[in-house]
Amino acid sequence: MKIAVLGGLGLQGRAAIADLVASADVEEVICVDPAPEGAVRLDGLADLSRVRFVAPEGPVRNALADVMKDADAVIDLLPLPLMRDAMLAAIETRTPLVTTNYAKSIADLAPAAERAGVSIMTECGLDPGIDLVLYARAARQFDTITEIDSYCGGIPEPKARVEPLSYKVSWNLDMVLMSQNRDSVLVEDGARIELPASLQHDNRFIHQISVDGLGLLEAFPNGDAPHYAAMIGAAGGIKRTGRYSLRWPGWSAFWAPLKQLGFLSEQSVPGLATAISPREFLGRLLGPQLQYGAEEKDLCVMRNVFRGSEGGRRKTVTSDLIIERDLKSGLFGMSLGVGYPASIVAQMLARRDIAASGLLNPLTHVPDQQFLDELTGRGITVCETVAWES
Repeated sequence: MKIAVLGGLGLQGRAAIADLVASADVEEVICVDPAPEGAVRLDGLADLSRVRFVAPEGPVRNALADVMKDADAVIDLLPLPLMRDAMLAAIETRTPLVTTNYAKSIADLAPAAERAGVSIMTECGLDPGIDLVLYARAARQFDTITEIDSYCGGIPEPKARVEPLSYKVSWNLDMVLMSQNRDSVLVEDGARIELPASLQHDNRFIHQISVDGLGLLEAFPNGDAPHYAAMIGAAGGIKRTGRYSLRWPGWSAFWAPLKQLGFLSEQSVPGLATAISPREFLGRLLGPQLQYGAEEKDLCVMRNVFRGSEGGRRKTVTSDLIIERDLKSGLFGMSLGVGYPASIVAQMLARRDIAASGLLNPLTHVPDQQFLDELTGRGITVCETVAWES
């Protein structure tokens, strides 16, 4: 099979290409990226004999369509503003595509994808992505699910922590800061609660969880929890659910006053010689100071907790996962957690293991056991525990 990786020279793209090259069924990997010297950027990461580099030229949609005509499946890791062009090119060429981005911004393309008979797998990375596959797995283990707590975050390993943030950049700092301006939706005591971004770091739902080997981590709301719970049939009577980002303690206390003062505003500051927002300024200021050293690891920590009943008995299913940086390749845990799922599902689409058409989602369309087995084969193992109440 031939798999194209759009944005293949980025952090996640490098991980996806490394995995594709290591997969026996992949005959060719098409690395699509405007950055020059692709072979140099990937040197030492993988066997490049099966990698073909393409620097797209001309109108974006046309250039992407030209690449897709020669591919069995495509992984979209382009910057978010180019997502729609990639989707339209995939629909035009009827090429199955995986994207790690949220589906909401392209929901209007669902009818066109269905008419074209093409599979567009959305939200297929780490979070969302792996967590949604775990949602699907949990759904089969309950008659009724009443509570779902979903946690995920990228943090430095303990020895790489540096105050005052205890955070370093393992993906895109601009995207990290943008996520600080995301509204959240939770369910508490059966009631829907909408939490505006302005209160993301100052609300009663911020709490701590304990993770073996790490200790206490801070969890703060960051996502639309009932949206995903509604996709689980067994969760029709959900009483409580939330999606939370994880950081070392002190994160919210640091950001709450800065957000109140407007440091995460997207509006350009008036009176400056150039148009720049406070968020953009912070990204440029903090980015160089928050880089990992060559021997430092990032950790992706994920926990999903499901509570409900089966056979008349109450139980709790907890899924834990930690992905750490591979120092040999230099690939961050965050990159592996995003790139590997995208590679696995792209190969499933190319083999037609997943054949449904339209806008798809890992929760409802990815075969969970096959997917988790593939992750385990790559050294990423989910630890699941079941606790029954007497």
